[in-house]
Amino acid sequence: MEIAATSTEFVKVTATSTAGGSSLNPAAPPKFAFLPTSATGNPVTEDWLTGEWHLPHARILIGPSGGVVTLTPGDYRVWLTWAAGLEAPVYRAGTITIY
Repeated sequence: MEIAATSTEFVKVTATSTAGGSSLNPAAPPKFAFLPTSATGNPVTEDWLTGEWHLPHARILIGPSGGVVTLTPGDYRVWLTWAAGLEAPVYRAGTITIY
């Protein structure tokens, strides 16, 4: 995904939780982290930003006009986590280029 630094838009990731073959609606909002592709390791607590569910997507508004975060130009890994019962999966969900 490529987004202009002056654009405000949702970053969406398809994410589903299932138990016994049935879909679950997570109660807690998803959390996103945007780390430079040069960074190593997993996100730390202060990296996580709260998004929202718009099933089947987790989404977060980014950009300078009311976004949760405004990213400077560069390449980022998109990380996603959410509470799913006893589990808290953490996924690298792709990359984003801000130009």
